Amino acid sequence: MPRKPRNFKAGYAYHVTIRCNNRGFKLQRSECREVFLYAIKREIEKYKFKLYAVCIMSNHIHYLIEPIQPDDLP
Repeated sequence: MPRKPRNFKAGYAYHVTIRCNNRGFKLQRSECREVFLYAIKREIEKYKFKLYAVCIMSNHIHYLIEPIQPDDLP
């Protein structure tokens, strides 16, 4: 049974967590984290959301985001 579609709303902030493949420690080097931050900046321009906070750990990342247009946020 598939999960229900997410219901994003404008004006709400959402906590999003992503993990590296196989729970690997792929974000230990500062160069990797810098490339990741660069990619986040490009996605903000593309998907138009507010990024309130980001926490990059060695094997996972936490975001606090607010979609401006809820339908545009994948």
